[in-house]
Amino acid sequence: MAAYRPRLREVYESEVRANLQKEFNFTNVMEIPRLDKIVINMGVGEAVGDSKKIKKAVEEMTKISGQKPVMAMAKKSVATFKLREGMAIGCKVTLRGNRMYEFLDRLIQIALPRVRDFRGVKPTSFDGRGNYALGLKEQLVFPEIAYDDVDDTRGMDIIICTTAKTDDEARSLLTGFQMPFHK
Repeated sequence: MAAYRPRLREVYESEVRANLQKEFNFTNVMEIPRLDKIVINMGVGEAVGDSKKIKKAVEEMTKISGQKPVMAMAKKSVATFKLREGMAIGCKVTLRGNRMYEFLDRLIQIALPRVRDFRGVKPTSFDGRGNYALGLKEQLVFPEIAYDDVDDTRGMDIIICTTAKTDDEARSLLTGFQMPFHK
């Protein structure tokens, strides 16, 4: 039985890698930028008053990412926010390998086009080291989340980490995956 290979990984190995090598004149194959990891972060500030909200956020993120997230705990107590040290205030998950490619494929092909008034993602959201960050206002754009089961709309941050040295290299890499940058 042949091992399963995600569609975007096949696209990277057959087209994107060769295009990047040609565009940036890389002599060594290991210089060519590739995806490293994708980090999804969901802050749940309302969990201070109601601990059930963090459980629901973890459940939704598990459906979206395909793996169980890690709880983010408060580092300091802040009396004005009724926050105590060690309290769960969010969750995050790091995707690598096949799950990373599958998530990116679903994000680009299914979730982003379902965003209301979508005109493309900002081409300037790179950090200077080849990593791209974007935020979603609601988790409902993912087809894994049933509209009737949602009690609260929660946003999430998605950080796409690459091995690219510059923003231009990372932009070309993501463009090869058909990331919908607006003009």
